[in-house]
Amino acid sequence: MNKLVFALIASIAAVGAAQAQTVGSTTPHFYAGIGAATSDNVTTDDYRTGAKIYGGYQIDPNWAVEGGYTWFDKQDFNRSGVRGDVKSENSYIAGKYTYAFNDRFSGFAKLGVAYTERKLRSNVGGYNDNDTGVYGGLGVQYKLNQNVSVIGEYERYGKDKDLGAKADVYTVGLQYDF
Repeated sequence: MNKLVFALIASIAAVGAAQAQTVGSTTPHFYAGIGAATSDNVTTDDYRTGAKIYGGYQIDPNWAVEGGYTWFDKQDFNRSGVRGDVKSENSYIAGKYTYAFNDRFSGFAKLGVAYTERKLRSNVGGYNDNDTGVYGGLGVQYKLNQNVSVIGEYERYGKDKDLGAKADVYTVGLQYDF
């Protein structure tokens, strides 16, 4: 996962050095981002922060298509003699609507489809839980300069889960507009 995040950051930096874009531009363009995603874990009953990567294509000033992946690392648990670990992953593709409040600050909403996967391994066996459901998100974006923005959002990945990370995820991250 660390190699993937490093490759994403290096790609963003390389393309950014070769291309410039003004704040508030209406030109169609690609964007990519990374973030820290936090969710309560049903199995361990504590909050865990994972990594999120995403990218999209801004069609016009309001509409974009976006896809992303959120990964919550392995969490160990020990309950009533049952020991093991649980991993959680989410991915999505969605339409995104953005409303600009001014040239730097905007709000957005996303609606699409999510795929979630939960894996539990323990001393008494294992269990996998996969499903596809509705994805939704609400957030805000603040442009730091012509290409870099800070993002904060709430995301919902389908139905509530029986194990691993819950469907409600809070994300803070950075986005780069190419």
